[in-house]
Amino acid sequence: MPETLTAPLKTSTGRLLRTEEMVINMGPQHPSTHGVLRLELVVEGEIVVDVIPHIGYLHRCFEKHAEHMTNYQQVIPYCDRMDYLASMNMDWGYALAVEKLLGLQVPERVEYIRVIMGELQRIASHLIALGTYGLDVGAFTPFLFCFRDREGILDLFETTCGARLLYNYIWVGGVSHDLPPGFVEKAKAFCKYFRPNIKELNDLLTYNEIFIKRTANIGVLPADVAIAYGCSGPMLRGSGVNFDLRRDDPYSIYDRFNWEVQVGKGEMGTVGDCWDRYMVRVREMEQSLNIIEQALEQIPTEGDVQSAVPKKIRPPVGDVYVRSESPRGEIGFYIISDGSTSPYRVKARSPAFVNLSVLPEISKGYMIADMIAIVGSVDIVLGEVDR
Repeated sequence: MPETLTAPLKTSTGRLLRTEEMVINMGPQHPSTHGVLRLELVVEGEIVVDVIPHIGYLHRCFEKHAEHMTNYQQVIPYCDRMDYLASMNMDWGYALAVEKLLGLQVPERVEYIRVIMGELQRIASHLIALGTYGLDVGAFTPFLFCFRDREGILDLFETTCGARLLYNYIWVGGVSHDLPPGFVEKAKAFCKYFRPNIKELNDLLTYNEIFIKRTANIGVLPADVAIAYGCSGPMLRGSGVNFDLRRDDPYSIYDRFNWEVQVGKGEMGTVGDCWDRYMVRVREMEQSLNIIEQALEQIPTEGDVQSAVPKKIRPPVGDVYVRSESPRGEIGFYIISDGSTSPYRVKARSPAFVNLSVLPEISKGYMIADMIAIVGSVDIVLGEVDR
């Protein structure tokens, strides 16, 4: 018998396979991986023994591109394309880092516009996460309803900057366009329209008995494991950890608004399960509405939104790290300046990458079918994971 047939079988990581175990590839084009992600599943019958994520299929050299731009502003369209479901938040995080490097203070009206856009983007991102999550576990109607409501937010974005996905809107020192006439009234109308629809989503999906059975007590992430891995956003708060950068390490003007951080409570199962992570996102949409409505009431009626935009950005020699709260967690930008007009080094800390790394810890012992629910509850965007 040839030697290759008698050699012990191993996974891609070198782990020895027992004779009753089998390796199954989930992806990289599986619809429930929400992008080009390959999961190498080691299974024993229907039970998952181990999971090895394979990433890099969407790697676009963001950091190297950023270092080769002729100026700092040109990096922003590349930020758009990292987490393309939360482009506003990506642009904002990068702008905050460069502004800190420059020691730049943006106008009051700009701060309010950024908060409004950032929270609208959070709702839009969560609507995709919740709608596709329902689709993953077999609920089709909530998917349509979530995308219907998201259109209202995209219409607001389009009237403001002309784009519906990749905005290039939040610039260093300001924003590209002021709010168009009637924007405040349209945004208020959207908030009034959308708030009852959250109850509609809960009636359709959240408290659906089948959905609860598919997600409660599945993919449990204990708080200590989440902290040890550096998880953030709804992934961390779903495990009961009461931490949000908007409150605990405040930036912009978030300290001016009344709102509450939402955490998982184990209402349908164990704290930190898939249902808790889902429910945190539902309740965060309500809190985002609260912030938006307050910001719309307080926003200054006048003010130049580009008065602080430098004609030529040339920061002093030094480095800076700034973190902010994207819909998926802590997005951080580390920038090194050598005193020239382009960054010497740009490093992006991806919350989705960190959250994905905990997947093997929360998948072992569950069934193959449960992997769909677990992966969907992490809410990854591969453009940000791979960068």
